[in-house]
Amino acid sequence: METIDRIFNASRSCAAPEAWDKLKLETCVSSGGPEDFPKVLEKYAAFLGLPDFLPELARLEWTINQAASPEATYRLPVSRLAVNPTLCLLRFSWKHLPEFLGSKDRGSCRHPEKGDESVLLWRHPVSGELMVCSAFDEDLLVLKIAVEDIEPVKAAAEGRVPVHVIDAAVERGIAKGLLLAPASKIRRNRSLFPSNAEIEESNLSASVFTLQWHITQACDLHCRHCYDRSHRDPIELKQAMALLDDFYGFCRDHNVRGQISFTGGNPFLHPHFPALYRAAAERGFGTAIMGNPVPARRLEELAAIRHPVFFQVSLEGLREHNDWIRGPGHFDRSLGFLDLLREFGFYSMVMLTLTKHNMAQVLPLAGILEDRADLFAFNRLSLVGEGARLELPSKDEFTLFLHAYADAASDNPALGLKDNLINVVLYRKGLQLFGGCTGYGCGAAFNFITVLPDGEAHACRKFPSPIGNAVRSGIAEVYSSEAARSYRAGCRACRSCAIRHSCGGCLASAYSLGLDPLTQKDPYCFID
Repeated sequence: METIDRIFNASRSCAAPEAWDKLKLETCVSSGGPEDFPKVLEKYAAFLGLPDFLPELARLEWTINQAASPEATYRLPVSRLAVNPTLCLLRFSWKHLPEFLGSKDRGSCRHPEKGDESVLLWRHPVSGELMVCSAFDEDLLVLKIAVEDIEPVKAAAEGRVPVHVIDAAVERGIAKGLLLAPASKIRRNRSLFPSNAEIEESNLSASVFTLQWHITQACDLHCRHCYDRSHRDPIELKQAMALLDDFYGFCRDHNVRGQISFTGGNPFLHPHFPALYRAAAERGFGTAIMGNPVPARRLEELAAIRHPVFFQVSLEGLREHNDWIRGPGHFDRSLGFLDLLREFGFYSMVMLTLTKHNMAQVLPLAGILEDRADLFAFNRLSLVGEGARLELPSKDEFTLFLHAYADAASDNPALGLKDNLINVVLYRKGLQLFGGCTGYGCGAAFNFITVLPDGEAHACRKFPSPIGNAVRSGIAEVYSSEAARSYRAGCRACRSCAIRHSCGGCLASAYSLGLDPLTQKDPYCFID
């Protein structure tokens, strides 16, 4: 009897004590257990003057009790999108039963109403929490997509919506735990790391893949450290759209979310940039901009399509030095543009290329940007292209700078951590490591690749690292090429390092100082 009271607590709150006792007695007389209580309710509810919805509420409570069994299996590896095996779909002739069940004050909450409704019950695959809710049309749609193995492109065509609408619905289904997603195929080879290193799964497997797409070489600036001023004709618009479709297929096949960082040159100088940006958004990619300050009307174009994940501009130090590198007036234009980005609600990032001559200006500049930019970070200069005319700091100077930078980052929330060797500072202090340059240490040809205007692909834009042509061969072939696998494996001299999974140094730094980046480690590394 106490078991019935516990299992059907919400139902009990809707019945007078005398009526409830009669129901329990009738259940015992019929030699039934708690599983029979909903049927007893259905038979006697009207006779006892109980609410009409009570038998279905009791059925829901009994199903919840069964689903709460600790033996329930809810986290299974899957090879494709699949329905959570603990999911139970119930159909009722009364609406709002889950809301009524979950309310602490049932006297004042919305009572069930007559009408057909489906209710979903499942265990979340991450938290293990038991979930109960009314099924929305979107929930039923994504369940149908998983059960019938419907391609999102086909579902989008049938629903007459952009494919990103379907993809977003599926992502929400996965986040809710209704669906189980297959593991990412963008995964590090565990043999590349020390066998005794404690490495979490999140360090080995990437859920997002970034295409850094230099859609044009055209630029309204001529910076003194520019890596590449060569002439490259951009591919035709039709080819560019085909590349987006190819990237969509690559991300689908590898079970990752795609992001495209549009850059150049200045991406806004590409004649079809708004069309490319819209096409990327419609395919569900995260979209980001790495460019120069532009007029407000160009930001309005973006906002009308979709806000970018971020908009990154560059500053190279304080006003005098920055304008020597990037041109007169650039510093003040950039500060004004950061204010404009804030007005539009765009997440703003500022990147600095670190040299011997601006290193002392980094922290003063960070103070200026603290209230103007959402994130400020630096990349070390790579001595390629026109950047070969500039100078890098000495190893000792850079080491001291990194310690000061790491200390300052703990007080300035806008100061970002990007250079992999900051992890050496943290490691030596016994502090938690951060994700490094790309979230996985050096991510060259791992969770991102660079594609130039003519389709030529590189493992990293900061130094010559060709891995194929994405237009001629396709992104999948480029990613699986022998050259890409070599860059993805990183520097062999780093493989015995305890923090290789979050570091790996900078391949571009080794290359620019005349070393073989695949065999000789970053010359600025100072780990013991």
